[in-house]
Amino acid sequence: MTTIGEALITLLEAHGVDTVFGIPGVHTVELYRGLARSKIRHVTPRHEQGAGFMADGYARAGGRPGVAFVITGPGLTNTITPMGQARADSVPMLVISGVNATDTLGKGLGYLHELPDQRGMMEKVALSSERITEAGQLPGALARAFALFSSARPGPVHIEIPTDVMVKPADGIAAALSNAAPPAPDAAAVAEAATLIKAASRPLILAGGGARRADAALRRFAETLGAPVVETANARGLLHGHSLCVPASPSLKAVRALVAEADLVIAAGTEFGPTDYDGYGDGGFVLPNNLIRIDIGADQIARRPVTVGIQADCAEGIEALLAAIGPAHPAANDGETRAAAARKAALAELRPEYLAQARAVEMIRDALPGAIIVGDSTQPIYAANLYYDHDRPGGWFNAATGFGALGYGPPAAIGAALAVPQAPVVCLTGDGGFQFTLPEIGAALDAETPVIFVVWNNRGYREIETSMLDVGVEPVGVSPAPPDFCKLAEAYSIAAERLAGTVDLAGALKRARAAGKPRVIEITVD
Repeated sequence: MTTIGEALITLLEAHGVDTVFGIPGVHTVELYRGLARSKIRHVTPRHEQGAGFMADGYARAGGRPGVAFVITGPGLTNTITPMGQARADSVPMLVISGVNATDTLGKGLGYLHELPDQRGMMEKVALSSERITEAGQLPGALARAFALFSSARPGPVHIEIPTDVMVKPADGIAAALSNAAPPAPDAAAVAEAATLIKAASRPLILAGGGARRADAALRRFAETLGAPVVETANARGLLHGHSLCVPASPSLKAVRALVAEADLVIAAGTEFGPTDYDGYGDGGFVLPNNLIRIDIGADQIARRPVTVGIQADCAEGIEALLAAIGPAHPAANDGETRAAAARKAALAELRPEYLAQARAVEMIRDALPGAIIVGDSTQPIYAANLYYDHDRPGGWFNAATGFGALGYGPPAAIGAALAVPQAPVVCLTGDGGFQFTLPEIGAALDAETPVIFVVWNNRGYREIETSMLDVGVEPVGVSPAPPDFCKLAEAYSIAAERLAGTVDLAGALKRARAAGKPRVIEITVD
């Protein structure tokens, strides 16, 4: 007999899943019955939060949904933070959990890991939550999850299976594979947008995380229009080194001025979130009057005033616009000049310490070309989110925007390394954030992922301390004593080295990459 727990693994394989992240427990044992015989790789984090963040990093780097297995109750509540981060950044994540036996649910009898309403809790965080009670429901639940991932604005999806249901028979269950695709761009909307584009003399493109896999189309679009391209943090790397690229935050005055001077703005895959557009909380970003939006989500387009909205995958929407305006469309002759002026002015806005921190990130990029840099909330990440040009599409992401979860970087970097094993992967984290998920370096060792963990050690939450001082609050609680990170790494049998500043950072990175194993590089800063 094939059980529902075993059938789940077979169905996940049919949907192309090759890796799951999870910590087995008494309430998920039956989900693991078929796992050992499958082709799916299981990676064990040190905490369920790590499982969720690994699934997130895997999805962002590889473009495939990340999958986590967690137990009912505390396992699932530990995964809520990663699910919140995934929802904020539209990351496809499938969380499969156990739940107590069907006849005990909602009765408050005090069973192990019992919650009053686990699924009700998940419905507040996940895009959807389903409970499986019969074998025939499983293929449809998975099909709906994967259809959402491929055809709409993605995010976390939750499926729970009661412990008594996992052991039910599921012979003959077949996968209901989905061919769901994003909606095709509406022809009338494309035609209206093309008319606006043809009439514009100073067009501008705003690219967000939704465009991160539209690099080729975006490049041709920018060159055809002669339009500068402002990249939010999640879009960095799309036009590396291009004369039309403005890899700077719209929170900067120079970028806002560039937007204000445009007579048409085309926003591709960006939600205009405050952490990207109003990072200083000054309310200074003004939504353009003449605005075309391309977004996979109709609800997202409807949230803000827009001249023309095109619901589509960003690459398909851009290709449709290119076809509509035609190859003979004259490019604006001042796009490169406007972009260069904005880059220069944006750099000039950075405080000296931020400029130095952004330069440290550039050292990482230049020492390891083509690397994926996964960031936590730490000073160099904040600085580079303001201004930094990465050298590969999708190779720069972090938790310092949107939901802003500390401890994201280390496990997400492990997930990224598993998704794209040929690329160097660097986790850039702070001494404070690293301590949230530091034990996950053990998971990197288990999984044989050669992640390089770069720890920016300024002995505390320096960014928060600065924020307190800026508004006249005496700093409290911002100086937790860091451990000796090198000794802790060595306790995990991971080699480490400590640098005083960034002078030898490039050399340390190259040594770590050559080793082909997880390494820790601690940078002590004043």
